Amino acid sequence: MKASITTARLTSLAIALSAAQSALAGPDDTLVAARDAFRANDLAKLANLGDKLPDNYPLKDYPDYWLAWKALDRNDDAQVQRFLTRVPESLMTERIRNEWVKKLGQREDWTTFAQEWKKLPAEGRDEESTCYGQLLQLRQGQKLDDLDRFLEGKPAPDGCSRLIDMAYARGALSQDWLWRRARLLLAGNFLTQARQLASDTQLPLDNAALSKPSIASAATAGGQEAMLYEAVRKGKADLDGAASMLLRMEKEISPDRAGFGWGQLALLSARKHLAGQALQWFDKADPRQLTSDQWEWWARSALRLEQWTQLDGIIRRMPAAVSAKPAWRYWQARSLKQLGRSAEAAPLFSQASVGHNYYALLSLEELGNSLSASASKTGPNSDDVSRMKADPAIRRSLALLNIAEIYTKPEFRTDAQREWRWAMRGRNDMQLLAAAEIARKENFYDMAIYSAERTKEEHDFSLRYLTPYREVTQKYARQLDIDDAWVYGLIRQESRFITMARSGVGASGLMQLMPATAKWAAKKIGLTHFAVNDIDTNVQLGTWYLRYVLDNLSGNAVMATAAYNAGPGRARNWQADRPLDGTIYAETIPFSETRDYVQKVMANAAYYSSTFGHANISLKNRMGVVPAR
Repeated sequence: MKASITTARLTSLAIALSAAQSALAGPDDTLVAARDAFRANDLAKLANLGDKLPDNYPLKDYPDYWLAWKALDRNDDAQVQRFLTRVPESLMTERIRNEWVKKLGQREDWTTFAQEWKKLPAEGRDEESTCYGQLLQLRQGQKLDDLDRFLEGKPAPDGCSRLIDMAYARGALSQDWLWRRARLLLAGNFLTQARQLASDTQLPLDNAALSKPSIASAATAGGQEAMLYEAVRKGKADLDGAASMLLRMEKEISPDRAGFGWGQLALLSARKHLAGQALQWFDKADPRQLTSDQWEWWARSALRLEQWTQLDGIIRRMPAAVSAKPAWRYWQARSLKQLGRSAEAAPLFSQASVGHNYYALLSLEELGNSLSASASKTGPNSDDVSRMKADPAIRRSLALLNIAEIYTKPEFRTDAQREWRWAMRGRNDMQLLAAAEIARKENFYDMAIYSAERTKEEHDFSLRYLTPYREVTQKYARQLDIDDAWVYGLIRQESRFITMARSGVGASGLMQLMPATAKWAAKKIGLTHFAVNDIDTNVQLGTWYLRYVLDNLSGNAVMATAAYNAGPGRARNWQADRPLDGTIYAETIPFSETRDYVQKVMANAAYYSSTFGHANISLKNRMGVVPAR
């Protein structure tokens, strides 16, 4: 009996203590607890905690937002509708509506879909919701003209597969188009999607022959596709063997299939820097079936060999959407200049020089202009800043950022970023610069850069190219005799100055060090105990490693930058058997991520150098010449 009384008293005390703690908890504590309840699927607790938040709290609607996500999982349209009706238009309502219209499309509730679809702005639609919107248009008898985007060799979400199926059933797509998509899926090894496409559209793909190509018959379309699939697959390990196989089967398969096969083998060759072979095989390819990626690698193969006449010709043949990219305007202009046709090159350099990216800088230099990183003539005033700070989305973003930092909850920082990006839509230059200044003062550096980069006429390069932690970075750059502008260019690209940044593969801190690299570098410099996310330590280890790869790669900054992202071995493998212009080396890096990384880091370095008042070194000179391997 005594034990029973004691247990009851303890339970009563625990309840009282919990109530007291709840009463003392601030709204941020309550919101963090609400998120935990959301993750635990404790909806009653989530709703209860949401009710406790004061009406003037910037994040008051977040518990209801999370409840709406759970309602979507249950197909509880009534609760979703209540949320969308009660909460003003915001990132939260947009994200819920985007997911809801996909659910409605899946269930073919087209009446409700049509009502909600028109409320969803174009910027808020993802690929699948866009496909359901087009599916509605098709059902209403409207013409669709944007389906060739599915001929890039990528799998598509369910809604897009349904769109393709209905478009074919209604005569908006031909069987030839379906074969092209199926071929691309097979080439990308997306067998399940290729088979599903064939099943949904009655495309006569030979599934048995795909699994066992030796039984494929050239007498059927499906058999020919299986033979082609085997040749392309072989090319990934044995290009010469695949080419011999394709040559033998050319008499048995249709010309469009053979042309597709040569295009695939050409792409594989180009990425391996077998440029001469790639050019020969691209000449045998069917241009109608080339993806954007293949067109670009055709051009890169000519560039790698500095075949300027051929490069100009390839760019002229590219689809307009590809040739209009700043990269290919710049390279066509370079090819014309190399061919002594400077008058033709100048307008292309002028077109490519618009903006402040890598190609714009290079084009500006070709026109004889130097980099100018001066601030805008008129910046935002205090009223501009006050109005932006009062914006509900900005208030939510900063409140979420505060929680992320105080409670060390990175997921809240992700929400803060989403809110900030949403708040920047449709803003004029002064509003963007005011927002950037707010973010800078809050140490929200990545979003300060995000806002400052979006201006069109008025620019503030001190916000675009922030310099936090200058004392630390400059100290180690000087110790190791490396360009601090280059170090800043790399940090800006790696982490946007987010000290808690952590990549999907585990890289940490300002300089995004992998655990093994950090441990190895620390051992080399005698650090026995270290915290990789400590700002000073991270910069110390990162700059030491950058100096190390620079010294081991002929002192070439372009190669060292590539090595920092993809490893020294790969950076060496990408050298040619002759000295190569650094811009050509960078353009022909096989990894898209590393190619983009190198170009952006080097362009960043040029801007930082101008900001720091260093010697005026052009970006082209910074790119230099990469020595022969």
